[in-house]
Amino acid sequence: MAAETRTPAEVGAPRSATLTDWFRLPQLLRFAWQQSLSCLFAAGLFAGLALSSAVPLPVARYDALLLYGIALTALFWATRLETGTEALAVAGFHIVGLVFELVKVHMGSWSYPDDALTKFGGVPLYSGFLYAAVGSYVCQAWRRLDLEFAGYRRAATALVAAAIYANFLTHHWLPDVRVLLAASMVAVTWGVMVRFTVGDVRYRMPLALSFVLIGFFLWVAENIATFLGAWEYPHQADVWHLVHPAKFGAWALLVTVACVIVATWKYSGRGRAPAG
Repeated sequence: MAAETRTPAEVGAPRSATLTDWFRLPQLLRFAWQQSLSCLFAAGLFAGLALSSAVPLPVARYDALLLYGIALTALFWATRLETGTEALAVAGFHIVGLVFELVKVHMGSWSYPDDALTKFGGVPLYSGFLYAAVGSYVCQAWRRLDLEFAGYRRAATALVAAAIYANFLTHHWLPDVRVLLAASMVAVTWGVMVRFTVGDVRYRMPLALSFVLIGFFLWVAENIATFLGAWEYPHQADVWHLVHPAKFGAWALLVTVACVIVATWKYSGRGRAPAG
């Protein structure tokens, strides 16, 4: 029998995951390593938060954290841990986050109690880097794991994500429709799969499930951040307490906004998202 011939594109192409591939220890370790690399910017911010809370600073803490965040961004760009385009995308997340912060802090959802020169409307400018860290993670994971959204409905998903962002700002004055919007996000992403590669194996999972999983880990990260004094909720004013578990759902919704922003950038001018 003649040997099977394969095209150059097929040689070295990842194979589809089997059920056992999801539980193989080497694959789990590879995935954890890639996730850790994708979280480097966030890890750097956490290191700055921890250090700034433990050592005396010549300037106000929030001002120092702003300078630290700028330096960290420059370092990632200079060392090519992030491309120039990714750095611009992360800067966009910074701006989106600051707008969010100005409204939420004004409405008393949380606060930044320390004084600083770079604090406007109760919001220190460094706080935008907390959202930039989420954007950096999504950009890094997209590149390192070769993400694809199969069957992705760009316009419908973007519309729901925009409504989710708007609802987080307007629910202080208008009815809170986050449950309806969560159901809408599930509907528009129904059947959409996120494909990603670990080693030589190509995996796929429901996109909506990935939002929930990332949201949970962001809630864990929020607990660490508030413990380090990045900001505080009203119930944490006297002593630190666990962030309410309901915030897990809020993060699962907010991460949809981050993923849609990156997906719009990735697929813009590059044709349609792959079929399911």
